Amino acid sequence: MSAPTPETAELAPAADPHVAATNSDSARASLETLRSEIAKAVVGQDPAVTGLVVALLCRGHVLLEGVPGVAKTLLVRALAASLELDTKRVQFTPDLMPSDVTGSLVYDARTAEFSFQPGPVFTNLLLADEINRTPPKTQSSLLEAMEERQVTIDGSPRPLPDPFLVAATQNPVEYEGTYPLPEAQLDRFLLKLTVPLPSREDEINVLTRHADGFNPRDLKAAGIRPVAGAADLEAARNAVARTSVSPEIAAYVVDICRATRESPSLTLGASPRGATALLSTARAWAWLTGRDYVTPDDVKALALPTLRHRIQLRPEAEMEGVTADSVITAVLAHVPVPR
Repeated sequence: MSAPTPETAELAPAADPHVAATNSDSARASLETLRSEIAKAVVGQDPAVTGLVVALLCRGHVLLEGVPGVAKTLLVRALAASLELDTKRVQFTPDLMPSDVTGSLVYDARTAEFSFQPGPVFTNLLLADEINRTPPKTQSSLLEAMEERQVTIDGSPRPLPDPFLVAATQNPVEYEGTYPLPEAQLDRFLLKLTVPLPSREDEINVLTRHADGFNPRDLKAAGIRPVAGAADLEAARNAVARTSVSPEIAAYVVDICRATRESPSLTLGASPRGATALLSTARAWAWLTGRDYVTPDDVKALALPTLRHRIQLRPEAEMEGVTADSVITAVLAHVPVPR
């Protein structure tokens, strides 16, 4: 579609700010309901739920990391059940081939022609379960899909549906038979969310639900229903795009990322892509909390999940117990906050 000329732009009706505000409020209410729907199945993982919603607003992807049994897969399945979107799941294994993800050309003997059979990546929400259990060759099959929102088969680019989100899971404690994601692929994820063990109260709540008949394999029986769809996401994304960012906030984001590059504990700091990601997630969080402008607290709230996978520790710092989160926390404490 060609860009509008000044003449056609003058003839186009001006956007009604009251209509835009109404659409924004309706979309925010739908996404708040989405979070409460997911809570019907997943207990005590509110930060991870919020992170998934932020990723949807920013057209980004999410890496979920946690030990087995903390509801990583259930969290994504509950999100899919709460959205009127198509969803598919791929269990990543050592023998999985790239074509098993992207699709391939199949010869049809009746027509004597090759036809394209789309793979599971052609969906709105792709659950890449245990992504680090498949070799780099198969991991890389998602690179183009995550960055370009398309898949190239036999030289022909094929666009993916919109919205499109990859939610990948991995286990941080079991490394035998795994293939750690390289930095280039980690950088494609907008957020890395840690899914911790639940508190004692939350764990009691989980057991009580199971004793009352909750079946994690039957989310419909749990009462989860679609409460938001593509139209709500589009209205929300438009509202996020209108969330204002002052020059001081933009400079604050840049100062944080530049400070990571100067940290003596790191061999690799956050790149400019990390800075744009942090600004994007901060805007989404500001809108979710009901504001049309970004504050330093919004930046701080999303700094850890947005940057923790974009920095690399020095081996000696890692041996001393330094973590990516502790480095980012120290940076936030030292970078001057704009007034």
